Amino acid sequence: MAKLWFKFQRHFRRKPVRFFTFLVLYLTAGSLVFLHSGFVGQPAVSQNQANPAAGVPAEGAELPFLGDLHLGRGFRDAGEASSIARRYGPWFKGKDGNERAKLGDYGGAWSRALKGRVVREKEEERAKYIGCYLDDTQSRALRGVSFFDYKKMTIFRCQDNCAERGYLYAGLEFGAECYCGHKIQATNVSEAECDMECKGERGSVCGGANRLSVYRLQLAQESARRYGSAVFRGCFRRPNNLSLALPVTAAMPNMSVDKCVDLCTEKEYPLAALAGTACHCGFPTTRFPLHEREDEQLCAQKCSAEEFESCGTPSYFIVYQTQVQDNRCMDRRFLPAKSEQLIALASFPGAGNTWARHLIELATGFYTGSYYFDGSLYNKGFKGERDHWRSGRTICIKTHESGQKEIEAFDAAILLIRNPYKALMAEFNRKYGGHIGFAAHAHWKGKEWPEFVRNYAPWWATHTLDWLQFGKKVLVVHFEDLKEDLFVQLGRMVGLLGVAVREDRLLCVESQKDGNFKRSGLRKLEYDPYTADMQKTISAYIKVVDAALKGRNLTGVPDDYYPR
Repeated sequence: MAKLWFKFQRHFRRKPVRFFTFLVLYLTAGSLVFLHSGFVGQPAVSQNQANPAAGVPAEGAELPFLGDLHLGRGFRDAGEASSIARRYGPWFKGKDGNERAKLGDYGGAWSRALKGRVVREKEEERAKYIGCYLDDTQSRALRGVSFFDYKKMTIFRCQDNCAERGYLYAGLEFGAECYCGHKIQATNVSEAECDMECKGERGSVCGGANRLSVYRLQLAQESARRYGSAVFRGCFRRPNNLSLALPVTAAMPNMSVDKCVDLCTEKEYPLAALAGTACHCGFPTTRFPLHEREDEQLCAQKCSAEEFESCGTPSYFIVYQTQVQDNRCMDRRFLPAKSEQLIALASFPGAGNTWARHLIELATGFYTGSYYFDGSLYNKGFKGERDHWRSGRTICIKTHESGQKEIEAFDAAILLIRNPYKALMAEFNRKYGGHIGFAAHAHWKGKEWPEFVRNYAPWWATHTLDWLQFGKKVLVVHFEDLKEDLFVQLGRMVGLLGVAVREDRLLCVESQKDGNFKRSGLRKLEYDPYTADMQKTISAYIKVVDAALKGRNLTGVPDDYYPR
């Protein structure tokens, strides 16, 4: 073997050109293999699932360690992930689908279609399968937004992407393309023509070559529906004094949603109300607050210029929110005089504190402060972030602290509580992805997530218990109630802050409520990250907090916290 190796070396020393030629060919072959594996391989994901906090008492038993665990400013975060999953971008999409059709796997198409039906039955809660439809690259069947992922496309991912943007339909094509829309503008075809497996979900069907597998989405909130850039607000009864409630009116014999929304946008009004053949524009006010929605059937009169959309009637209006910003609640400043009391906006991390600050600033017109300093929040408009928390120039102070000394430094507090299952996931996303980003799948599947739950779940309970025990004047607000009835809950919060706010300003906040601090649904997890042991642990903490709230004659935790 050694003799052969020496001959090999002597051969290439005499003919260096051959050596470099051989080296180039070797590197080229290696590069081709690497590129090929990047297109067809799946990223390796660690399956390590550490056992969550052990030794949790049975249901109904006391949790003596809760009172001793105070994790706040000095809490030590878990280490960074040891590995990050490879990211795959969408491929180039040509003008026609012929080349892409070659990428599909047609073997066993009928058996895959049968398997896909099983998956569709599981999807019934969030979407209903409509059928297989023809799709034309020159005239799309679904004409809303679209996105492609030739590595990890799944049915859920497409549905969630479209539902988050308020579309009624989601369609999958070529196993990797997702299209959204409010109506299907194509003909139905045989089920056998939708025969391509989803790139990220084996056994499920994601359309075919120029064929869409279409689902009708069951939206969690109808108000999330959109028409282009306009947000659907609902069907509402005609206000008593129409000219004062909606000051701009225009007759539109050939009414369509586009025409009315465009008119109100041009006139710089945030609301467009369709009333049959008339378009009205205005602001949400006490005369037209958009709080009492009517059955959509009362507004179900088809638009004269648009077959598939409703344009309301003279008595019941279909209302859309335009892209015009309602500036009645956008002015903010520091307090004109130093505040005589320090009021905390206290919450466990991931419970919506940043969102609550956004709402409070819009409602009161004053900046909120922070016990910490976050440069990214300062750059996004939270100017009180840079002030010392004792400066007295801000209306309230964000804090995640727990413990007697830290809590007693405040004269009063708004305590924001959120479902721990949601709060833990939100904080984990923030920790590894930023304020509106997402943790990578490698973090969820690796050791970081079990370790995070083990450390943070008990803190969720002790945080609330400490504020209830040591807080001087505590107003408890549940995050879920704030989302469901923002007008009432925000009014309670502003009342504690001692600021007189006009009702019209609160209505303005409702229309601007999301701000820039809402995560898109595009990268939501497609599985439940909580193991049975984690759920048992967290359920015990929920019961402790629920008992503590009720013991102080307060409303217990919302019903959707459990069972899980």
